[in-house]
Amino acid sequence: MELSQIRSEWNQVLDALEAKNRIAWLAYFDARLSSFENGVLTLDFSDSRKFATSHDYQQTRPNLKSDLLSVIEDVLKIKVELIEK
Repeated sequence: MELSQIRSEWNQVLDALEAKNRIAWLAYFDARLSSFENGVLTLDFSDSRKFATSHDYQQTRPNLKSDLLSVIEDVLKIKVELIEK
């Protein structure tokens, strides 16, 4: 699968994540899909740090990552490793 394909289906991933775990959705909804190489999906959260009051959920995301990974697998039918920057 190419990054462009993941991007085209990312809203479906986010919709499924919201249905499964709204807190995880809040933590991941503003991620930018930066790259996808060798099964590694890189998420960029730099936009969330641009506001006067940050809404970066970096400390909570590790506990929510498994829900996102399972939704990605269910919706996109691929297994990925996630990296955040």
